[in-house]
Amino acid sequence: MDVVIVGDGPGGLSAALFLRRGGLSARIYGQDKTAMHWAMLNNYLGIEGMVGGDFHEIACKQVKDAGAELVMARVESIDKTDAGFEVTLEGGEKTTGRYVVLSEGQQPRLAQQLGLEHDEENGIQTDRNSRASVDGIYIVGRSSRPGRSQAIISAGDGAAAAVDILSREAGKNYCDWDDAPKK
Repeated sequence: MDVVIVGDGPGGLSAALFLRRGGLSARIYGQDKTAMHWAMLNNYLGIEGMVGGDFHEIACKQVKDAGAELVMARVESIDKTDAGFEVTLEGGEKTTGRYVVLSEGQQPRLAQQLGLEHDEENGIQTDRNSRASVDGIYIVGRSSRPGRSQAIISAGDGAAAAVDILSREAGKNYCDWDDAPKK
């Protein structure tokens, strides 16, 4: 697997969509506990108003249609290896990924297991592309922006992380752009 994503909220789903469009494999591990289920989207550009659970359902379908895998499972641990990361699921099943995108919300348990410091006020420090201090780890959404999290911001974080990974893989800047149909 190229990229393992933990968290099926807007940040994780957005990362998966961009990664798949860029040709990398992406598997999302989630538990369908995203805060989106309790939200009303009135501030998401392009959407006049939508119940967050409906938005989440549409986003999951879009990501699956793009070829990402969405697995309902809890990730127990992540260990750095020479080839990337080994991800252990509840029950002991293991998978590997060259990169990991963590969209854990307010309780960044896995990020802390990896040695990343979490500050309640400032979250986990990342660069502008959501890259953490552990090479190959990206932190998106509430874990990096506690108190300032919105669905659209989390989705943007996920997109920034994915574009950074795609750029690293390509060895040059990557841009996800489609031309409009000709009239």
